[in-house]
This record gives sequence, C-alpha cells and structure tokens, in this order.
Amino acid sequence: MSAEAADREAATSSRPCTPPQTSWFEFVLEEALLEQHLQKPSPDPPPVQLIVQFLEQASKPSVNEQNQVQPPPDNKRNRILKLLALKVAAHLKWDLDVLEKSLSVPVLNMLLNELLCISKVPPGTKHVDVDLSSLPPTTAMAILLYNRWAIRTIVQSSFPVKQVKPGPPQLNVMNHIQQEKELTENILKVLKEQAADSILVLEGALKLNKDLYVHTIRTLDLLAMEPGMVNGETESSTAGLKISAEEIQCQNGSSSLHFTIDEERLAGYCQACEVLTSSSDDASQQATPYSQIHSCMKSGKYQDLVKIFLEDNLTLSLPEQFRQSVLRELFQKAQQGNDALDEVCFKVCVCNTVCDVLQGRIIDIQFCQLFLKPSKEKIDFLLEVCSGSINLENASEELKRRMAAFLKNLCLGMEDLQFVFMISSHELFIKLLKDDERKLLIDQMRKRSPRINLCTKPVTSFYDIPASASVNIGQLEHQLILSVDPWRIRQILIELHGMTSERQFWTISNKWEVPNVYGNVILGIKDSLTRDLVYILMAKGLHCCAIKDFVHAKQLFAACLELVTEFSPKLRQVMLNEMLLLDIYTHEAGAGASGERPPSDLISRVRGYLEMRVPDIPLRQVIAEECVAFLLNWCENEYLTMQVPLPLVQTNPYVKLGQLLAATCKELPGPKESRRTAKDLWEVVVQICSVSNQHKRGNDGRVSLIKHRESTLGIMYRSELLSFIKKLREPLVLTTILSLFVKLHNVREDIVNDIAAEHISIWPSSIPNLQSVDFEAVAITVKELVSYALTINANNHFWLIIQADIYFATNQYSAALHYYLQAGAVCSDFFNKMVPPDVYTDQVAILCQFLREVDYKTAFKALQEQNSHDAMDSYYEYIWDVTILEYLTYLHHKRGETDKRQIAIKAIGQTELNASNPEEVLQLAAQRRKKKFLQAMAKLYF
Repeated sequence: MSAEAADREAATSSRPCTPPQTSWFEFVLEEALLEQHLQKPSPDPPPVQLIVQFLEQASKPSVNEQNQVQPPPDNKRNRILKLLALKVAAHLKWDLDVLEKSLSVPVLNMLLNELLCISKVPPGTKHVDVDLSSLPPTTAMAILLYNRWAIRTIVQSSFPVKQVKPGPPQLNVMNHIQQEKELTENILKVLKEQAADSILVLEGALKLNKDLYVHTIRTLDLLAMEPGMVNGETESSTAGLKISAEEIQCQNGSSSLHFTIDEERLAGYCQACEVLTSSSDDASQQATPYSQIHSCMKSGKYQDLVKIFLEDNLTLSLPEQFRQSVLRELFQKAQQGNDALDEVCFKVCVCNTVCDVLQGRIIDIQFCQLFLKPSKEKIDFLLEVCSGSINLENASEELKRRMAAFLKNLCLGMEDLQFVFMISSHELFIKLLKDDERKLLIDQMRKRSPRINLCTKPVTSFYDIPASASVNIGQLEHQLILSVDPWRIRQILIELHGMTSERQFWTISNKWEVPNVYGNVILGIKDSLTRDLVYILMAKGLHCCAIKDFVHAKQLFAACLELVTEFSPKLRQVMLNEMLLLDIYTHEAGAGASGERPPSDLISRVRGYLEMRVPDIPLRQVIAEECVAFLLNWCENEYLTMQVPLPLVQTNPYVKLGQLLAATCKELPGPKESRRTAKDLWEVVVQICSVSNQHKRGNDGRVSLIKHRESTLGIMYRSELLSFIKKLREPLVLTTILSLFVKLHNVREDIVNDIAAEHISIWPSSIPNLQSVDFEAVAITVKELVSYALTINANNHFWLIIQADIYFATNQYSAALHYYLQAGAVCSDFFNKMVPPDVYTDQVAILCQFLREVDYKTAFKALQEQNSHDAMDSYYEYIWDVTILEYLTYLHHKRGETDKRQIAIKAIGQTELNASNPEEVLQLAAQRRKKKFLQAMAKLYF
C-alpha cells in the first residue's frame, strides 16, 4: 500500500461512525425502545417524524386477492402503531405549538381523532352536545385539545402563506402535494362548519371548576392493557398529567406550566377587535388611531381620516401595512363609483408617501400615478404634509437629508417651472437646502432640453408612468396581487414580462387557484404573457365569486372571455360556463333571495348548459349541480320531468336526481299509482347510502382511522348528495328529501323510537338487503339535513318536529322538549290557539296528558325518577288528570314527603277537576291548564 493510500485509510478509520437511524418497525417489535429513544438528547428520527411514520404505516390501505384496494385493517399491528404515535405526542406534552409546526393538518387531524377514540369519545358525537363536567378528566381534556386545535387551524389558514418557488416538475411529488392539499382543504371545510360548536365547547370549558388530566405514556399503556390488568386505575383516574382549572382558564398568565401567552400578539388581537365592537366608553374608543380610523371609514368622515394620517406622520404609530390597507379600501370604494373619494385617495396616498420617505422606504407606484398631472392644489397639499411631518428643531440630520432629497427629485421630475417655483420657494425647501444648492437646481431646470410634457398627455398606457428607480419587480408583483381591475392587471403583466422572461407570474400567490380541469388547458398556452394573464384573470374571478364580490368577478370574467375568444374556442366555452354560474350566484344572492323569479333568458341558459354536447370541453361538476338545484328551487318541474333529454338523464347523475325529485314533488299528494316515481327516488338514495360488505368494524368496536364508507355503486357518493341537497331551498323539495331519509332511518331493525315526517307513507316500508345500508351514515345525514332545513325556515313546524324527534330518540330530552315547544308555538300563535292535532304525536312522552289516551305508564315511570322532579310540585297546578295526581299523592306518602303530598291533595281538591262535573267543564279546565303549562315552558326555552 502506498503512503498516500495509507494516510487515506487512517483518516477514514479515525472518523466517528454515525449510528444508523432507528427504523419505525423496531419500536413495534421492542416495547421499551420508544421511551429510551425519546430520552436521548437528539433522537434520530426526531419525535414528530416518528408520529408521521407511525400514522403513515397504520393508515396504509391493503390489497386483497382480487387486487382490490381495501381500508387499513384494524389489526394488532395497526393499533400498536397508533398507540405509539399517541405516546410520542404525550412525550411532547401535547404541545400544539410543536405539533403544528412540524405536522401537516391531515396528520395532526389523524392524531387527535385517534386521541378522541382512545379517550372513549363516541364517533359521530357532536362535542357541543356533551356535558364536559360529567366526563372523565382525560376524555374532557381530549375534547378540549381537539377543539383548541380546530380553532387555531382555522385562524392559521386565514393568514397568507408565501408560496415556495417550484423546482423541477416531478409527477409523483406533484400528485402527492395535490392530494395533501385537497385533503387539507376538506378538513378545513369541516372544521369551519363546526367552528361555532368548537367555540361553544371552549367557552363551556371556562365554566369548569375542576382539574383535568391529559394522557401520558403511562396512562396510554394502562389503556392498552387488558381490563383485568389495570389494577384499578382507569381513564378517569389521576394518573395523567394534571392541568389545573386555573391553567385551563389561563388566569395565571405567562407563568403557567402548560400554557404560554404571546402578550404582544394578544394585545394586537384586542386592538383589532376593539375597532369592530362598539364601546360605551367614548374616551377609550378614541384612545387609539385604529379605532378613530375605523370610525371615520364607517361614518364617511374622510377629511378627519386625512387629519389622523397627517398626525401619525409625526408619531409613526400606524404600521405600513395598515396604512396601505386603508388606502386600498379607499381606492376600491372610489372604483365603485364614489368620485368624491378621488381627492381623499390622493391625500392619504401623499401622507403615506411622505411617511415612507422619512422611514427610508421606496416610494409607492400609486403616488407616481396620482402625480402624473400635478396641479396647484396638489402641490399645496403635498407641501403642507411635508411641513407637518417633520419637526426641524428636533429632527435628525438623516431625516432632513431624506426630506430634502425627496423635494429635490420632485422638482427634477416636473416639466412646469411654475410648479417647481412653488416648491423651491416654500419655507421648508429653503430651510432644508442651502442657497447654492437651490440656485444650482433652478439653473438645471432652466437649461435642460425641451421634453414631452406628460401633463398634456391622456393616461392611456401604463408606459406613460415616468420611469423611476423605485419601481421594481417586487412592487409590481405586490400590485398584481392586490388589483382586481382587469386593465391594470394586463398592464402590470406587460411591464413585468418586459423586465424578465424567466418568471411564471401566475405562481406568485398561493391564493390563485383554478380547477385542475381548467389548469391543464390554460398552462398549455404557449405564449407566457397570455398564459399568465388568462390564469390570473380566471383565478381572481373565481376568488371574487367565492367571497361574493360578484361585480369584480363579472369584470374579470368578461375580460378573460374577450381575451380567449381570439384564440381558443374551448376556453371561450369554459368562460361562458363560468359566467353562467356567476349569474346564478348573483341572482340567488340578490333578487332571488327576496323571492323574485329569475329572468327567462337565465333559465334558458341553464337549460342550454345541461343540454350542451360540445366535445372536449372541460366541465366543472359544481356547475351541473348548481344548474339542477336552480331549476328545482324555481319549480321548473315540468322541464325536469317532461322536457329534459333522455341521454342527459342517463349520463348526468344530478339531472337524474333532479328529475326524480321534481317528479315526486309534482305528484304530491297523489294516488297510489303516483308512488312509482317515489319508489325510483327511494331506490337511488338507498343505493347511494349502501356500503360494501367487505367493510367491517373491528372486534373491539373501533372504527379504522381512515373510513372508506362511500359506495361506488350509486350514481354519486353520499357526501356529493349531501352537498347537492344543501344547495336546495324550495320547501317541498326539502320536505320530500327529508321525508325519504327519515323513512330510511326508521326501517332500521334496532330502532326504538320512530321519527315523524310529512308524506312518509309514499316510501317503501322495507329494504331487501337491509345489511347493506350504512344506517350510521343515514342517521348523520338526517341530522345534517334537518339542521340545514331549519336555517332556510326556522318556523316550519314539521321540520321542528323532526329535530325534536331526533333529540328524543337519542335521549336528549331537554333539547327535544325545546323543539317540541317551538313547533307548537309557531303553529298556535304562542299557544293562544289550539295546537293542531298532527303536530304533537305519541312521541311527546313528557306531555303525556296531551294524548287522546293518557300514557299513564310513561307518566308514572317519569315521576318515579328521583332526579326528574326536584321542583315538580311547582307544576302541580298544570296537571288536570286526577289519576296522575292520585299517583303523586301515593308516591309522596311512600317517600315521606309530607309537604309535597299536601300540595298534590290540594290540587286534587279543586272543584273544576271533580269527576262529577259536566264534560265541557272538565274540558275547559284541561284546556286552561294546557295553555298555562305550554306558555310557562316556552318562556323557559325561548
């Protein structure tokens, strides 16, 4: 071996060996390895990476012998992996700051759902309906942790995120990123729908007056043991990590062991909320410039607004971003036709510009635009702002130098010597520049060669803006993100493409999204400027549509349509389709909301879209949904049942569903022969709610982490059906679909209490393959549908009865009574009239006396419950049935309750309840007590 080789060998052998990274399966094989690994100073892999690996392995789908993809099996291996992930999170003390920083939303959602599962929170249970005080401490803490994360995630998702510059395109990586993005959006959608419930849960936690416990590695091990091996320590024990009641309420501030408070951020939130809420304390309301500005914007006192900005140029309390946001809002109002705001926009822009100059920031391009045509009034105001923004006696030399440079450059950029003289003769200019500097500037202005006077040119092109070193790509990109003016967007893109040809400007904002079916066509446009312009116009139009800014959406779509018409018939049809959807949204949010029928041409365009047969046109599913929902909402049942082309019914599931709904509604109420369409609709919905027999629960009753409960045998998925129904608002259509799902819920074999609904007799009374129906999903759907229906009309007593029956069937009697009373109140003028007999059925067990035949069995059972009538004697005056009063007398005697027994005897002794009285007297007595009782109960609930 040569000397050189020997040296290399010696150097290599002397290097310390890096230990190999521990693989995830080693932790499964050796139980004690995880805790040893986590105790290391720098464990490799780190804890959060272990969580990802464990859950990723536990949620991998399997493939059966027929090469069919199956849900992850609920076996011992996967249960151990999920438990290991929970142990790692417990080691991190469930610190959401750490978990959110390193785990994606889907992974953290998986982790916390598994925590709920192992903490014995029943799947599908609404957390807002659960009494936290009655739960074991670790179960309550799991619910609080999940809802804290939900609210934090919703808030975090509202903040803009800078998009990472895309690297070389890799198909697998892009697909994975897209899948994770879609999954994250779906989770966020669910979290936002449940946000109000999560807030109520967290507010309820503030009222808890007991300590809670969060799972540790030890308690998780205890839960994983067989029940006989736990040695008496259960989930409700104090074996977990204690979280005191004071810490839960965050009363001990930043000194808490388990809670940290970012006081500066909290102060910012408080200040932001202050300007949105009215305060009775006028002094505090006017204490901050934020609240003053908000008040001016709200009241339209814009001159006061300018004064506040001018004063703040000295104090500099307002952040640059806030100043710019106010100016953007003013510009938007001015663009909407408020010409009086043009002057205000200029003045606020001048204030902001002078502030930027003093802070050493780049001058914004808006100032350059507004100062294209200077006038005496503009120069006067500019000089006023400059004078009021600097105190020459106390100002630093740097501030003086910046202001002098600004005024000097302003003079050099002007053509009219009269305006130059106005600036150069001003007191501030004279104090900031020495005599020789001022004379030199004037000489330069007089001697320079004649140039085009921009003041006399109309502003027709973006290139008319004077070139300035302050205008850079970053500023233009910022303007591009903010603008919703199609002409302005086009001009900015022309300028950007003139500066660089290497950038894809449609990627600069992660908020710009177009559906994949459109993206492939748009990104295939060869010309980069046209591609950027089409993509951005469509993305901004879709965003404006989503936030219900229909005016700007229409402008953006119209500009995009005009552009693509020149070169792409395919994209032209796409834009026509999107403009149809926009017109539907505009009508439904405007005239349609007040009951005004849509114009005939809009209905014709909707029909034309459904019947369109242009090949190779990318179509969005939501447009077909909205078109069918639009026709159903405006009772176009004749077209859906008789005129819609047959091929369309066979190929478009939403048209088929709409046709069946329209036909069923059209024939209500009708003879038995008309139930054929109802049977067809029934079979379609049953098929959608059916699941494969291969999907089973585990032996311990737990559901696998990822649920594959959607059937591909129906014409659409259940989630798609639910989404479609939530676009409907026509009462008869909603009543019909509600009735169908209620009937489907009632055919379940183990059902104890049926739910009542209108037209329930039109549906079949049995299902051939009962085991194939996912009744758990049906129950959830019924709850969601009735909740949605009540948002459309909260005074529909039939829907209120369905909601009450649901609560009654799930033993939530207080909530059930609330809705039974509300149903009775809305159809009886708050019980001043008789409640119709079809409103209160035999479901209202609490109101046993109201039945045609008094349900003594239920009444006596209710009275025997010790915890049901602590103050029952206060209601004896409402009881008119002597048998119930006699039973109460016997019950109180048996329990030794002498005082209550005397009250019951007194109630029996009332003369109008004497059994010898005429029937009409007894009826009158009963009626009077019914009215008093219902009104008393209603006052408790409403």
